[in-house]
Order: sequence, then C-alpha cells, then structure tokens
Amino acid sequence: MEDSTLWWVLAGVLVAAELSTGTFYLLVLALSAAAAALGAHAGLSFTNQLVVASVTALLGTSVWYQYRRRTRAERVPVQADRNVNLDVGETVQVQAWDAQGHCQVQYRGAQWRARYAGEGQPQPGLFRIQALNGNQLELVSQG
Repeated sequence: MEDSTLWWVLAGVLVAAELSTGTFYLLVLALSAAAAALGAHAGLSFTNQLVVASVTALLGTSVWYQYRRRTRAERVPVQADRNVNLDVGETVQVQAWDAQGHCQVQYRGAQWRARYAGEGQPQPGLFRIQALNGNQLELVSQG
C-alpha cells in the first residue's frame, strides 16, 4: 500500500474522531496527515513525510492554542450571557437588604434569593440582574 494512501486513511480516521468528540485538535492532526499525504504524492521519503506531519501538527496546535487562549479572555461567562440566560438584564424591585448584601425578591411569579454584586452598600430600589448563579440572582444597580 502506498504511503499516501495510509496518510489519507489516517486523515479520514482523525476527521471521524473529531466529529465524534468535537475537539479541533484532532482536526489539526487530520490536516497534518493530509499534509504528509501531499508530501508522499510529491515523492518525499517516509522520514520527510513524518517531519512534514510533525511540523504541521506542532504549528497547527500552537496556533489553535494561542487563538483559544486569546478568545477565552474575551468570552462572557455563561451565567452572565444574555444569549444563554434570558433573565440577564431584566429588572427586579428590592424591598430590603440584609447585612451581608442578600435579599429575597419576587421575580417571574416566585421568590428568588438574590445577592448584591455591585460596589458599596445597596439601598432598596430597582436592580438589574447581572448573572444567575445556580438559583440565586446576582444584582447590580439599575443606573
């Protein structure tokens, strides 16, 4: 069997594995196997094919890692993401706060435990839901 055929089969297996797991690192490895297959078609020796696959995998994984690390800092936590949790951004009326910055509020027809997530000492009034942490609302001042 030709070297290029083995590389293409390996690339296909890695793509199938990536589709079942959802990790892009396996996709990078599949692209590395495809690069090695192209090297085999170009007549490179098996050692050089391995070098092409290794260098491509190393560069691809480091680029993907840097991209993930850079975009992770820009992501909004799920608890505070309006696209995931439609309660974020809604307002509630707070009647009274306890000494620890907690209260009970009426929201969506039920009593909710809430905590003040802003700065300073909260006063009763209108507050905006900043995040939902489990079944506790995190509130900030409306203004």
